[in-house]
Amino acid sequence: MAAGGPLILRAAPNSTAANSKVNLVLIGCGGQGRGDMKGMLSSGANLVALCDPDAAQIEKARHDAGGEAGKNAKAYEDYRKLLDDASSFDAVLIGTPDHWHAPIAKAFMKAGKHVYCEKPLTHSVAEARELGELARTCKVVTQMGNQGSASVSLRRCTEIIKAGALGQIREIYQWGIGVNASEGNAPGNDPIPQGYNWDLWCGGSALRPFVKGVYHPARWRAWFDFGNGGMADFGCHAINLPMRALDLSYPEKIVINRKDGKQLPDKAAVEFHFSARGNLAPVTLFWQGDGRPADSAIQPLVDTYKAKNSKVPDGVMIIGEKGCIHTSHWNTDGKIWLKGEEHMTDVTHHAGTKDIAESLPRSKGHHQEWLNACRGEGKTFSPFEIGAKLTEIVLAGVVGLRVGHTIQWDGEKMEAKDAPDAARIIHPEYRTKWLT
Repeated sequence: MAAGGPLILRAAPNSTAANSKVNLVLIGCGGQGRGDMKGMLSSGANLVALCDPDAAQIEKARHDAGGEAGKNAKAYEDYRKLLDDASSFDAVLIGTPDHWHAPIAKAFMKAGKHVYCEKPLTHSVAEARELGELARTCKVVTQMGNQGSASVSLRRCTEIIKAGALGQIREIYQWGIGVNASEGNAPGNDPIPQGYNWDLWCGGSALRPFVKGVYHPARWRAWFDFGNGGMADFGCHAINLPMRALDLSYPEKIVINRKDGKQLPDKAAVEFHFSARGNLAPVTLFWQGDGRPADSAIQPLVDTYKAKNSKVPDGVMIIGEKGCIHTSHWNTDGKIWLKGEEHMTDVTHHAGTKDIAESLPRSKGHHQEWLNACRGEGKTFSPFEIGAKLTEIVLAGVVGLRVGHTIQWDGEKMEAKDAPDAARIIHPEYRTKWLT
């Protein structure tokens, strides 16, 4: 994937009729998929099918959809059967565990279907590269599910930072989200529940004994074969604003401050080191893992909440020579402080930056934006071309975590130059039994 500024808005070259309802399929009926589904339904989508290897999850989705939508949606266990009925729908919402994102997205993009896929876009760096490149040639509308992209906060923070209000930025801190996940399998072997195709759920990842309450539902992210831990979960939220506002390309070095599975004291778990971009200074992003940055590093935030007698919130802090911005993990609720000011202020009501022009479009919602683009109305703000690059950045950090030491990262080549054993993580081998 070519390096370059990520603020690209992608048009919808292959759309359904304007003002019509988008016929939608949900693949992956767990909690996140159902949440996205409800957002799509409230934004005007027409639910026609539900797909999941676990029949119990499909029934939960029916309940959450409610009414005729939940009652009439056709049920599928295997996504490949959906491909056989491709004429019955326009678009696919993917809410599966991470290891299924790329295979399903690729299959339906090639079938000409619009695709919304939860973050991170893929389970591996190489898959992200492939989907980003495929999105450039497929005439479908794509959107990655980092919903903070639609917030006024993220877009206003981007405008303010790009305008130079914070000056040169050299440090970014993220705290409140851990990095741990486990290799291998959990001990135990329990009966597989009726109506649950465990082999299909494992998909391309290695088949292992089913263990109740360990992998499914919702706990798969703690296992590297299915997810990649907390940093992969939230990285495409938290790093979204920094990547856009600072034109971040691939990090050149990933520093791992962990030993024997434990984080080193007074260190961030992972450091992403980005080189200079034109006249923009080099910047380091500290993914704290355990604990939070020292008060001195985030003093304006500490002072602001001390004055309120409130706990300092988690989130992302972008620190420049003239001031700083703090947001939630999702890059919402942005607050800004410029030198000389007493406390941090809402970025959308900040007197010191009110003259900075609004250069980015405002959104009616992340789901609505995608559905509108599917109908040929406007563009998406987090298409796979952008989501893929963001995912590559985040998963480069996971590569460092899994090899267990600092790596020199060649993003263009997708190589850890000093860790040949990383190739198995960057380009994983999958079982092919369930793949198209």
